[in-house]
Amino acid sequence: MIADLIQPPAHGAEAFGDNPGAVLFPGEDALIERASPSRRKEFATARECARAALARLGQPPAAILADHLGAPRWPDGITGSITHCAGYRAAAVALTSDVVSVGLDAAPNRPLPRPGMLDVIARESERGCLAGLRETAPGVCWDQMLFSAKESVYKAWYPVARRWLDFESADIEFDIRRRGFSARLLVHAPPALATAPAILRGTWVASAELLLTAVIVRRTASPDGE
Repeated sequence: MIADLIQPPAHGAEAFGDNPGAVLFPGEDALIERASPSRRKEFATARECARAALARLGQPPAAILADHLGAPRWPDGITGSITHCAGYRAAAVALTSDVVSVGLDAAPNRPLPRPGMLDVIARESERGCLAGLRETAPGVCWDQMLFSAKESVYKAWYPVARRWLDFESADIEFDIRRRGFSARLLVHAPPALATAPAILRGTWVASAELLLTAVIVRRTASPDGE
């Protein structure tokens, strides 16, 4: 699935199950020392995906540690994103000389798990569009897709802004024909992330079991050509 979303200059890797032989690098084990065995396998497989993506980028394997909020800390000159959900793990990376940031998120193609959750994540305008999306593409759980798209937007936002972006701060509009979406940011965005109007653009793909969304913010040349 990831090949449908992540293309050069970014590179991705995915797994549809855990690799029991996946090895953690120094420092990574401390991030999950209190985790359950299943969570440790999930974590190790996702880190393995990250190193496979780095290899496709032509980079050596490296430990992927985390900041105080759990966001991945990539090697110098690299930006990326890691995701996991039931039965799926993936990662995407790119050189910071080519890409400002990457957001990647996976979710099960099932309705949101808790009653009232849609009211928390969706703006009124977004809720109004969901009925039409369901009618046009009934095989997609669009409430879950909306959640995934907002997660991808946040993952692209956070490494640059270094601050929280809540669900109400981005208005998502889906394009079914192009399998894309736009995210209009309703808060001030760092210049490196978006110029006025502050819109991030993403892509999505759906299977019978999984939803996958991605936002890749490409680096643009400055007025002096740099």
